[in-house]
Amino acid sequence: MGKVIGTIVLAFWAGMAAAEDIVIAALGDSLTQGYGLPAEEGFVPQLEGWLQAQGENVRVINAGVSGDTTAGGLSRVDWTLTPDVDALIVTLGGNDLLRGLPPEASRANLDGIVSAATARGVAVLVIGMQAPGNYGPDYKAAFDAMYPDIAETYDALYLDSFFTGLGGAGVDPSSLRALLQPDGIHPNAAGVARIVDGVGPVVRDLIARVE
Repeated sequence: MGKVIGTIVLAFWAGMAAAEDIVIAALGDSLTQGYGLPAEEGFVPQLEGWLQAQGENVRVINAGVSGDTTAGGLSRVDWTLTPDVDALIVTLGGNDLLRGLPPEASRANLDGIVSAATARGVAVLVIGMQAPGNYGPDYKAAFDAMYPDIAETYDALYLDSFFTGLGGAGVDPSSLRALLQPDGIHPNAAGVARIVDGVGPVVRDLIARVE
């Protein structure tokens, strides 16, 4: 009987520990989703493993959709923010750039995403990016500024580039060939590990904001 009771108590505490895990939803596009990689080598599982290795009781949900735009992220933010989600990482905008979408539209979408999370008491990390110069200086200035502006408006955390761990936004892509898939855009597993090394410490700051 004593062994049975002990087993029940251990199971109870294990369940309590699981219930206390901080849940982070990573809302993004193919970079978040893990395009071209086995599931266990993508950004979300590698980030979760990195955080757990740092002693964080955390579960990271993959809310990345390959090809998604800021509009797509806004359209699914409400069902992404389930009651168990404590924090949100937003990494969107790359496909807006590829399509040359107006920065004011992208800004409105991102604002809607962060506003929705903030209204639910969810801590937010906004990960930005920089537009290339070929769209013109006005486009670039408007696009680049929307990420820090929105983060400041909602008192969210801000990281300027998803690729900080690879050297940041200005790094020469040719120097990263060993860390990228053959398409030259998406990271391979080793590249993701480097990205997680750059993003991970800021996500720990995000976890610290969870009440």
